[in-house]
Amino acid sequence: MEDSENITTPNPIKEMDLVQSRVLNENKTRVSYLKGENIFKQGAFAPYVIYVVEGLVKVYLQTGVEKQINISLAKAGDFLAFSSIFGENIHTYSTQALTDCEICMIEKETLKDLLLENPKFALEITSKNYRNERHLFEIIKNVSYKQMRGKLASSLLYLSQEEFLKENVFKFLTRQEIADFASISTESAIKFLKEFEKEKIIQLKGKDISILNQEKLESISKNG
Repeated sequence: MEDSENITTPNPIKEMDLVQSRVLNENKTRVSYLKGENIFKQGAFAPYVIYVVEGLVKVYLQTGVEKQINISLAKAGDFLAFSSIFGENIHTYSTQALTDCEICMIEKETLKDLLLENPKFALEITSKNYRNERHLFEIIKNVSYKQMRGKLASSLLYLSQEEFLKENVFKFLTRQEIADFASISTESAIKFLKEFEKEKIIQLKGKDISILNQEKLESISKNG
């Protein structure tokens, strides 16, 4: 469902002055997605940059017919398909609404012009991209070197960051989705979650997961 409201959202949009904000609002389309709906698909044409206004978006790579790796969660204030403004015309990953979401589809050239005109805005975007890059390196280490306990520990640490806990993220994630963040099987994820609970590292209550001993979990992640 499209909406003509102006963008009134978290950083980095608020870094722009009123003129630039007006230009942006004239070159965007606001759309609502229900939980579970696909926002865009890997391999499809990428005509817009996507800005998350509200909700949580699951970002993942499709690696086979029924196989995927969950890369990250995007929250309010994050951009998706940002590489499209630099000539990447095909989506290199897929996204799905983990909760009900509001997103803005922004014209690529408009956003590119705003980056050139507003150094502070551009620096904020660069900082976000740097943090995303560090997270991608962590995923590569998980897949390449860590054993399953270490992979799961790393994923739990990522998902239990304060920004996600505010959204109570675990109640929206199935055990399979948690396993896909760790690149292990669902059965293995369930097994190691129970082991972590017995070791008093985490507490399980329905779908919710609480970290009781972060230092121990970080040790497993580092040495796993």
